[in-house]
Amino acid sequence: MRALGLVMLGLLLTRGAQADGFEKQSANYSDWAKGMFSEVVTVKKPGRIIFLGGVGAEDEHAATGGHILYPGDFTAQCQYAWDKIKRTLEKQGASLADVDKVTAYVTDVRNLQDMLKCRGAVFGNNPQPAGTFLNVSALAWPGMLIEVDVTAVTAE
Repeated sequence: MRALGLVMLGLLLTRGAQADGFEKQSANYSDWAKGMFSEVVTVKKPGRIIFLGGVGAEDEHAATGGHILYPGDFTAQCQYAWDKIKRTLEKQGASLADVDKVTAYVTDVRNLQDMLKCRGAVFGNNPQPAGTFLNVSALAWPGMLIEVDVTAVTAE
């Protein structure tokens, strides 16, 4: 039975990358989660872990904080946040393919499907990172509808 379990685990792995002992694997054990997020991401011998604090639709070029772009438009705020995440990762020598954990905070749980579509478009057919979706009463700035925390791991 243990051998069968190991074979099944091997079949569930959706991604593996190796470089100088670095290995990253994603797995799903529930059919409903496949394609939406990975239930488990394991990393062996990480070279570098990158943590991005809450990223939302704050205007990066505003003189002061709190200026939220796309007021009232959840999808536009989500897309902008993911664009900022992508650009920030690139500045760190990483990419969206290195993202292993995402926590999304939203102010209205009815935006779950829109958030999944937005995130799905970001990752496309690639394995989805592990993820958590939280509904909160408010975020850092008035008008902010989504905020995303990201953890990425690279081999270097």
